[in-house]
Amino acid sequence: MTPVNPPPLDRTSPPQRTTPLPEGVRVRVLHAVYGDPRAAAELVPLLTERQSAGLDPLPTEPAELAPALLRAHRAEIRALPDDTRLLLLLAAADQYPVATHAFLRAVTAARLDTRPLEAAESAGLAHAGPGGVVFRDAWTRIAAYESGSPADRRDVHRLLARVLSGEGETPRRSWHRGAGALGPSARLAAELRTAADQARISGQLALSRTLLERAATLCPDPLTQSHLRTRAATDAWHAGDADRARRLAATGTSDDALAGLFALRAGNAMEAFDGLVAGAVRRVEALRSGVGPGVGAGSWRNGSAVTADSVRGALGADAAPPVVLPAGTAPAHRIPNPEAAHLLARATEAAIYTGDLRRCRDAVRVSGRLGVAPPGVLGGLAAAVDGRYEDARRLLVETAGRCGPGDDPTLLVHAGIAALMLGDHTRASTATVRAAASARARGATATVVQALEFRAYADFWTGRPHAGAATATDALRQAHATGQDNGACHLQAALAMFAAVTGDEAGCRDRAATARSYALARGLGLPAALAQWALAFLDLADGRFAAASARLRALAGFGPGHGHRAIRHLATPHYVEAAVRTGDTRVARAAHADYHGWATAVRSPDDLALSARCRALLAPGAEAVEHYREALDLHAGGTRDFERARTELLFGGALRRLRRRTEARDRLHSALEAFDCFGAPHCAAQARAELRALGTPATPTRTDDPTGRLTAQQHVIARMAADGATNREIAARLALSPRTIDHHLRGVFSRLGIRSRIELVRLLGAGEDPA
Repeated sequence: MTPVNPPPLDRTSPPQRTTPLPEGVRVRVLHAVYGDPRAAAELVPLLTERQSAGLDPLPTEPAELAPALLRAHRAEIRALPDDTRLLLLLAAADQYPVATHAFLRAVTAARLDTRPLEAAESAGLAHAGPGGVVFRDAWTRIAAYESGSPADRRDVHRLLARVLSGEGETPRRSWHRGAGALGPSARLAAELRTAADQARISGQLALSRTLLERAATLCPDPLTQSHLRTRAATDAWHAGDADRARRLAATGTSDDALAGLFALRAGNAMEAFDGLVAGAVRRVEALRSGVGPGVGAGSWRNGSAVTADSVRGALGADAAPPVVLPAGTAPAHRIPNPEAAHLLARATEAAIYTGDLRRCRDAVRVSGRLGVAPPGVLGGLAAAVDGRYEDARRLLVETAGRCGPGDDPTLLVHAGIAALMLGDHTRASTATVRAAASARARGATATVVQALEFRAYADFWTGRPHAGAATATDALRQAHATGQDNGACHLQAALAMFAAVTGDEAGCRDRAATARSYALARGLGLPAALAQWALAFLDLADGRFAAASARLRALAGFGPGHGHRAIRHLATPHYVEAAVRTGDTRVARAAHADYHGWATAVRSPDDLALSARCRALLAPGAEAVEHYREALDLHAGGTRDFERARTELLFGGALRRLRRRTEARDRLHSALEAFDCFGAPHCAAQARAELRALGTPATPTRTDDPTGRLTAQQHVIARMAADGATNREIAARLALSPRTIDHHLRGVFSRLGIRSRIELVRLLGAGEDPA
């Protein structure tokens, strides 16, 4: 078949924008128009200023996205014979907006003649394939559906419903029954709601959202209709369709939890905590009162009011005003309420993202009053904030241990965060890989991004900056596509750190500036602090010690929304190094004392090694040698090979100044080889400078890091393949064809000199089970 280009649009081209769209909006525009550049060119000038800035959701209906392009396609469809249009309508209804794969069965059941499809093939609009009809593009399929009369559309939906009788086909059958309805029907609305629950359980959140939307359209009760839209908004958000979620939420019942989730991932995170905790309170109240959550999570009938005063009641009189529970509701026993626990876990994430970790104590107090066990890292963080490091370790160890395959993705993300806090980077990597896999299996696309955000930390600490950058780059694309701008900001900060390690000064400064500008406007203390640390590390690696010390000292003074206690703590070894080089050690000694207290409590070999390195830096002359030896012994039991190399670099420099030339040379050569392997040229330059000061030439080291031979695109694809994704899954995530992915992987294998995915897994060090 020879493709035929569609006719030109039937109106003059709109004026082009002079200001480029933010990256997140640009990605979502392309996603909304099915990647069609003609539709994107039509949509962009139609956006309002707030939509263009990412403040309001984009249009979601085809007629709003590309009206002129759709009219042109409809004209092509209407030029076809009636029998051809009917077959195309049947095929389109079978594929849009829900793929049901029942076209061939419907043709057989109705004894339809498929020869009229030849006219569509001759026109270049569609052709018959082994599984049914293949349309030229998504807009042709939409036009084929919308060109049908309402009566014809109802008829084809009823036909498709009749043939969908197999096991597991109930949700799709209910969809067609609902789409074929003449008008409002409480019975059909209830059937669609039940079908949505089945779809959600099987990990088909996009289908669940579609079913709930149709149920709301058919429901005769306005209040229930509003509840259904709120539940549909929740499913849309978790499925990664942020624009539809926000539009549905605006037409549904007011829901603190959903608003809190939006704020956590795409708004002002400082406001998220209150909404999420208030949502948890509502759920427990609904369960206690016997009212129940109406038609789904996030929905309550009248009589379940939760106010700011009632949340303060949950916290107690001595608490800050943020959250709420009615007086006199302190539980006598724990009530199982997984939804409330989940929302408290999200509230914990809000505290983590903003850096206001003190609010974890508020959440613990609320969970106690509600009778809900503190979820995830909540209890550990609250204990750490109070300085109860042993209690914090016990709680975090318990949380980090919950990383079995197939578990709830949110719990797995929390297990990864707990493992990171404990310095167990192997377990953190395992937990976050499994979180991403579990989220994909459940259709929770939005949660995949969050899992990959924290996966990047594990890659960084274990000395794999290129692998970490590939993970973060992939996650950044997904964050933009799913409307999670706060997650994208966090990933930009992580990429700034990777750029600092790999010597990309321009990239580091650009990404850090982007991250800090966005973070400070939305109260995101975590990425703001991480970006500041990246700039400080860049200064430290380049020998600008005064600048590094100033940045890290300032980081300690930044409060929630601008800084982060955990990042300040993690950066302590770098701050001590910079402060010692500038001769200002008073504050550095106090910072090290707190760092050592935490390291001793959590018993992480890497943290203890870095504490010993700090003692060596702060010790005079020969006294430092034993501390350096202790640090290297401890590093041997850890996983932070990059920091081990930095310890060898510092030790080699100290030995050179003590005129212990032979051992200094050995340590510096070892550090240089490691930095070349990691792809950290700035640190390698420091090692070479120390060797020159010794009067010893820097002998050639192994600079042939195999992954350094890959392009950025190849590295992203190689990482996904090593994590267990199929070519088709990689293609879907990168908006490329499976054939293109196959071509890239052949190039990866050729450049790396390997022949199988098993060798790829070994080479990239991704041996964790992704299941």
